[in-house]
Amino acid sequence: MEPIRISKYFTDCGVMSRRAADAAVENGEVKINGEIAVLGQKVTPGVDVITWRGKKIVPPSTPAKITIMLNKPRGYLTTLSDDKGRHTVAELVRDAGVRLYPVGRLDMDSDGLLILTNDGDLANKLAHPSHNVNKVYLAYVDGHITSEQMEGMTHPIEIDGKMTSPAQVRKAAYNQFETALEVTIHDGRNRQVRRLCEREGLHVRKLTRVAEGPLLLGELEEGKWRKLSAKELHMLMQ
Repeated sequence: MEPIRISKYFTDCGVMSRRAADAAVENGEVKINGEIAVLGQKVTPGVDVITWRGKKIVPPSTPAKITIMLNKPRGYLTTLSDDKGRHTVAELVRDAGVRLYPVGRLDMDSDGLLILTNDGDLANKLAHPSHNVNKVYLAYVDGHITSEQMEGMTHPIEIDGKMTSPAQVRKAAYNQFETALEVTIHDGRNRQVRRLCEREGLHVRKLTRVAEGPLLLGELEEGKWRKLSAKELHMLMQ
């Protein structure tokens, strides 16, 4: 780690402002490796021992990077707080022990696989459209679907002034009442799958995200979460 000024070290540790730190140094209250510090002196965090009025000052510990998979139920917002008092995914992952942030979005009326992490690099990589991370959904729609409607769903759609990438659509199952469509998209734009269905006159009864990149929702119970394995994290980063 690069050396930094002693005043910055105190602010990084959350102890005092730089001005207050400079005053403490001038008053002889700060020692570096047992020697009285001088104004403007530099220290190497994690190497040098810094004390103030006899108390050792150490940087706050950096929480371990954690990435989890949540099976989000319907009725929960993909956000950490809501000024209207609605349920959020933060309530479901409180027992993770660290503050986790959702990667991308899953609308309130949809359920299924949602990734949360405190790893900023991983979050940016997964969320950026240029990385073309596949997202697979099961859309349960009323009645039988024509081949023309399925073909229409594959075409790009304009959302927020930008055209999406083409989608892939296939029938996963059907009966006399409804059809389950497997829809694969790359963008993950606002309500993208629902809008594709609506454009073809299809009413979505239920929408579940079942996969994202190499991750499969599998048998994870609704409302529960689990940590990703080292193998799963490696595949995501690739």
